[in-house]
Amino acid sequence: MLNEKEKLEKLNSIIRKYKNLQRSFSESSKKREIVIPILQELQELYNYLPEGTLRIIATELNLPLSKIYGVATFYAQFTFTPRGKNLIRLCTGTACHVRGGKRILQTAERILELKDGETSKDFKFTLQTVRCLGTCFLAPVMMINHEYFGRLTTQKIETVLKEYE
Repeated sequence: MLNEKEKLEKLNSIIRKYKNLQRSFSESSKKREIVIPILQELQELYNYLPEGTLRIIATELNLPLSKIYGVATFYAQFTFTPRGKNLIRLCTGTACHVRGGKRILQTAERILELKDGETSKDFKFTLQTVRCLGTCFLAPVMMINHEYFGRLTTQKIETVLKEYE
């Protein structure tokens, strides 16, 4: 985990990188194409998108703050509130629901002491339900950060979550 000084250094590095990239674009519409990767890097750095950081990016890259917010609010991957180090996404789509997804969610909520959309006080976990993870053949399924866990049972979810504590 980076301290504040290291985060600021990384933020400055992100700004430099995209300023250089931005200069290579001649059309203003092309300059806006860098917003998504910038937001992805910022969220990776801070685990959410702090308002002050978005203002700095807008100023430094000479982009309207409204454009940055427009992109950030359009895509569900971005958040304006701090999330836990481990983002747990539990599928509630049809295949997962039919195969016991509700029991899996209830088990996760009990173990983590969180409800859907909540983040633990120690910022270790955020629990989020999603309509689909695109892996119906693994139902019921969850994703922790970038790793998938399928064919879940209440026992299996307990084992998996203990690995992340």
